[in-house]
Amino acid sequence: MSFRIQPPAPARPNRCQLFGPGSRPALFEKMAASAADVINLDLEDSVAPTDKDAARANIIAAISDVDWGNKTLSVRINGLDTPYWYRDVVDLMEQAGERLDQIMIPKVGCAADIYAVDALVTAIETAKGRAKKINFEVIIESAAGIAHVEEIAAASPRLVAMSLGAADFAASMGMATTGIGGTQENYYMLREGAKYWSDPWHWAQAAIVAACRTHGVLPVDGPFGDFSDDEGYRAQALRSATLGMVGKWAIHPKQIALANEVFTPSEAAVTEAREILAAMEEAKAKGEGATVYKGRLVDIASIKQAEVIVRQSEMIANS
Repeated sequence: MSFRIQPPAPARPNRCQLFGPGSRPALFEKMAASAADVINLDLEDSVAPTDKDAARANIIAAISDVDWGNKTLSVRINGLDTPYWYRDVVDLMEQAGERLDQIMIPKVGCAADIYAVDALVTAIETAKGRAKKINFEVIIESAAGIAHVEEIAAASPRLVAMSLGAADFAASMGMATTGIGGTQENYYMLREGAKYWSDPWHWAQAAIVAACRTHGVLPVDGPFGDFSDDEGYRAQALRSATLGMVGKWAIHPKQIALANEVFTPSEAAVTEAREILAAMEEAKAKGEGATVYKGRLVDIASIKQAEVIVRQSEMIANS
């Protein structure tokens, strides 16, 4: 382990982030009643330019008027390359109630983008005497974002989560696809005449996970566009969880249960993790640094792996 200890990520459930446009306030109560851990009310891509002002007003009212329970409540503002973002931040910070937990910043390309929003948020918090400090989540959606992912992850103490936005990321990278996440038809290997499809998002996800884990930020997988393909969604979510991501977006309510299923440790996994911890405690009592569990070696590293699963299960159970 490096002398510089890896900080823990925030201990909050983040299995599913449900998105809904601010221009459709009729959806808000249904979103609040859903099983998603995080609610993302959207001012960006899902809202037409002519609806931006109305959507902002809808969200500001709903922050105080709707019972969001114990969910993390987040608002995705418009990108810093638009004329809308500053008004999003000012109106949210000056007019919305203290129930707002988080601002999601899209299309972040460098640490300076976070600094700009942080400076504005901090000034308004101070001027208005807001007691609750707003957290940030950022979306990596460009070549610049992935190239600067570690400096972005370290950019602000407000930053608690980072997501991969597959569609804009693909466009920025010049990828030959119109798909949003998932397996891509032409991204395959050929062996003895058989096709084997690999994951074109893997390297970007791994880079995000490494940057997030280095700086104590939650890594989150983004959208899966084909909401008619449950198995495709589940497969991508399983890959993301295996890499170390803690959750995934839902752009349709039917995806919530899928995300919660994948990112909640199974009873079998928790039982095995607890058994490994018990086996290692027994080994330590004998002065041994390793032992055998179900025919395989387990050691100090196995304790750390098992503790991740147990902590995740307990956090979800207590939320």
